[in-house]
Amino acid sequence: MAGTSRHDREMAINAKKQLTDCSDPIERLRLQCLARGSAGIKGLGRTFRIMDDDNSRTLDMKEFLKGLSDYGVLIEKEDAIKLFQYFDRDGSGYIDFDEFLMSLRPAMSNARKEVVLQAFKKLDKTGDGVVTIEDLRGVYNVKHHPKYQNGEWTEDQVFRKFLDSFDSPDDKDGKVTKEEFLNYYSGVSASIDTDIYFIVMMRNAWKLD
Repeated sequence: MAGTSRHDREMAINAKKQLTDCSDPIERLRLQCLARGSAGIKGLGRTFRIMDDDNSRTLDMKEFLKGLSDYGVLIEKEDAIKLFQYFDRDGSGYIDFDEFLMSLRPAMSNARKEVVLQAFKKLDKTGDGVVTIEDLRGVYNVKHHPKYQNGEWTEDQVFRKFLDSFDSPDDKDGKVTKEEFLNYYSGVSASIDTDIYFIVMMRNAWKLD
């Protein structure tokens, strides 16, 4: 994925700059995630998922505040409560964290989203909605990877490293879901101005027709 790390750095620098003038709590949270790179929003999602002990995919106020704190988000408690209330649209005292993460994701045009989903579909050979090392065999060529060439890494290690790049730094499970893939590329997309450049980059990176 040549180019992605450069975009990541540019995006992180831009996000940090924008943070100094931003007062909107949702935008501040989005920028703090993007300042960690393309996997930043996904990382916050992972933090919340770990806290979701009963697998309800929802969070109450206490879990929400603890999740933000555990992930190192700098936010006043008052603003965090406002955020929670904003996302708790039905006033149930719970928020659906998939909806919450989708709201945080920087908007992507349909054209960009389409090419990201094409890439995911190509990777997800088994069609089960999750990309694993097994899916990558025959799709992702490790032969040009310098650490494979010099014998330092096995094919599986290269695959794992590749999957890890879509994971949050603190919780790598070697699996990438469609949502995680979209979260990752919405971060990359935020650092690229034109649809054409983004689409060409994706087509080249994934050898899409």
